[in-house]
Amino acid sequence: MHKSRTVFSVTASALLFSLIIPVKAAASMYRFTDEDGQLVISNTIPQPATQRGYDILNSNGRVIETIPPAPTEDEIAAREAEKQRQKELSIQREKDALLLKRFSHPDQAIKAMHRKLDELRGLIQLKRGNISVISSQLDNEQSRAADMERTGQKIPDATLEKIRRLESQIRDIEREISWQTQEIDSLKQTYEKDIERLERVTGETRTLSLDPDNADE
Repeated sequence: MHKSRTVFSVTASALLFSLIIPVKAAASMYRFTDEDGQLVISNTIPQPATQRGYDILNSNGRVIETIPPAPTEDEIAAREAEKQRQKELSIQREKDALLLKRFSHPDQAIKAMHRKLDELRGLIQLKRGNISVISSQLDNEQSRAADMERTGQKIPDATLEKIRRLESQIRDIEREISWQTQEIDSLKQTYEKDIERLERVTGETRTLSLDPDNADE
């Protein structure tokens, strides 16, 4: 019987302790500034006051937590702008790292640019030579067809088809030349930006000319 009373006493004490904790927690107070700028301490806090920030006090009046004011629209915008700036910086650092893996000095990038541009210009020159050859063939076929027309002969379908095919080949090659000419301009702009960035990142100044005609100067 004595053992039962002891168990009941412990259980009751535990129950009483569990009831005391919520009471103390409920006794927390709030300290905030009202709309008139007056400091207020209360067990409740109006919604507008939460936007201005407030303190949570324990039953002894001590601050146990400080809730900062809600950010203004300008502050939110500034934070987003800073977040975007940091993101752009991170992207730029990654680009710089990749660029430095390719080139350690601006002059290396200039030499690579000249090689690539020379290669593209060589291809364009080759294509223009092809156009010259095809144009010569086309002139011959057109002259033959014109001679036939003057003598009243019917131009063979094979001749007409060959003329159309040669004209189509010339148009195709001219389009390729146009694309590669645009590629040269785009490539040159990309390399020039990389070269300028390398000068900033490495602190080295280029010694070679960007103009391939003056590359050795």
